[in-house]
Amino acid sequence: MIDINVKRNTDDADLREKMERVKDFRPIDDVFFEVFINDIPCCQEILRTILEDDDLVVTDIMVQHSAQNIYGRAVRLDALCILGNGKKCNIEVQRADNDDHLRRVRFNAASIAVIDSKKGMRFEDVEDVIVVFISQFDIFKSGRTIYHVDNIVRETGECVDDGLERVFVNTEIKDNSSISELMTCFMLKEFNNSKFPAVSNRMRYIKTQKGGLNTMCDVMEKYTKEAVERGREEGREEGRKEERSKNIKFMIECGVDPTIIATKFGMSLGEVLQLVPNESSK
Repeated sequence: MIDINVKRNTDDADLREKMERVKDFRPIDDVFFEVFINDIPCCQEILRTILEDDDLVVTDIMVQHSAQNIYGRAVRLDALCILGNGKKCNIEVQRADNDDHLRRVRFNAASIAVIDSKKGMRFEDVEDVIVVFISQFDIFKSGRTIYHVDNIVRETGECVDDGLERVFVNTEIKDNSSISELMTCFMLKEFNNSKFPAVSNRMRYIKTQKGGLNTMCDVMEKYTKEAVERGREEGREEGRKEERSKNIKFMIECGVDPTIIATKFGMSLGEVLQLVPNESSK
């Protein structure tokens, strides 16, 4: 017979352990955001605030959705939302300013449009896409919390609507707006903001409730396994590169023409010649 008190104490200890594991996460963090945004009331409240549309409706959310583009490369989206008006909205979070994020937004938007396209479809039927890019830095360095990027005809100043809406918001700039207040919440480990009840409830559920904690810990385990596998693959790749270098050096020592070696291994002639030993080192 199972001692109920022992089981309760075990469950309480497990809950406390999980709370300790997730206590330092914030909505701006990738791992936490995947769980945080996967809730329609929370996601809807965020988009209504950023897009300044109190009537906006979110009908579905796909987190870490992988879209395949026409060239076969998959793009991983943080959260792809389906809105009540039929539009798709991709929400991305980014902490580090370490890439060309404008091109990243363009690439992601194009991939979303392509994935559901059908042969023979008219371009007027290509679906509208909104990209909301939430960053920990002011991407345009102009001291604003939010930026809307439009297509403009240079000669006339006319705004062109091609179905793509790009909105950049950041947590860095404070301007006392509701959007800035929401962005401040994204940087906190704990909050309870009456202006954002759905967002606050989601935060509390993930940080303190069994269901939220279990989901969060499962996602953490998934990320850990992916990181380990990437490390293994990188190790295997390094091993393959080392073996290839040995083979090329051996072929060079045997007098094989470097041009032939370059063709065989899909390398440039310069890359092959870098492996040719210097006469002074012999």
